[in-house]
Amino acid sequence: MDFRLRGFDSPLFHALHRLVDDNDKSTTNATTQTYVRDAKAMAATPADVKEYPNSYVFIVDMPGLKSGEIKVQVEDDNVLVISGERKREEEKEGAKYVRMERRIGKFMRKFVLPENANIEAISAVCQDGVPTVTVQKLPPPEPKKPKTVEVKIA
Repeated sequence: MDFRLRGFDSPLFHALHRLVDDNDKSTTNATTQTYVRDAKAMAATPADVKEYPNSYVFIVDMPGLKSGEIKVQVEDDNVLVISGERKREEEKEGAKYVRMERRIGKFMRKFVLPENANIEAISAVCQDGVPTVTVQKLPPPEPKKPKTVEVKIA
C-alpha cells in the first residue's frame, strides 16, 4: 500500500510501513532482533541486589547453568552484565517431550553500577545455577582541607 496516495508522506509512516510489510524480508534488522531477544532475556531473569557498607551484591537466578556457562562482564565502564544460555537437551532415542515448561534460551541481566563501584574488584561465585556477583565499593574520597592564605601587611 502506498501511503502517499492517502496523504501520508511522512518518513515515520514509511518506516512503519517497512516494519509492517511482511513481504519484504530484506528489511529485517539484526540489531533489532538482538535487542528484542536481550530485552526478553532480561525480563525473564529474576535478580536481587543488596548493598552492604563495603560492597554491592547481585544475585541472579539462572537455573540449569553451570559456572562455566555464565559470563560476567563490565561494559562501558559502568554496566555490569551477567549472562548465560541454556540449550535444549538432546532427545534420546524413543523419548519425546510431552510437556516442556522449563525455560531454554538466553538469561541476561544488566545493572548500571553506581559511581563508587570499584570495577577492578569484582568477584563471582555460582552455586546451583545462582551466580552471586560482588562488586566492592571505592573508599569515600577524603574531604578537602581548606586552604589557608597568609595575609601580609602592605
